[in-house]
Amino acid sequence: MATVTSKTLARIAAATSSTTLYTVPASTTAVVTNIVVTNSATSAATFTITLDAVDLFKDATIAANSTATFDLKQVLTTTKIIAGLASAVTVKFHISGVEIV
Repeated sequence: MATVTSKTLARIAAATSSTTLYTVPASTTAVVTNIVVTNSATSAATFTITLDAVDLFKDATIAANSTATFDLKQVLTTTKIIAGLASAVTVKFHISGVEIV
């Protein structure tokens, strides 16, 4: 029987170059359920998030001092990667989901 564990997949400040935020562990399937992006700067920024090298958000704009929330259900299999970057390190990512083993 499969074990399903809810967890934070990533909680990190964005880098200005593409960085791995989460890698699905061996013998595991992950389901991304929610992504929260915040920008604490006084000016707008952009961000990109990819799931398994496919753009989910590409150069999306986030306003100054704001938060954007995205609810979704995206399945990633073993060793697949979530990566991201932003135009400023004031952008933060919080990605939630479940791991199924």
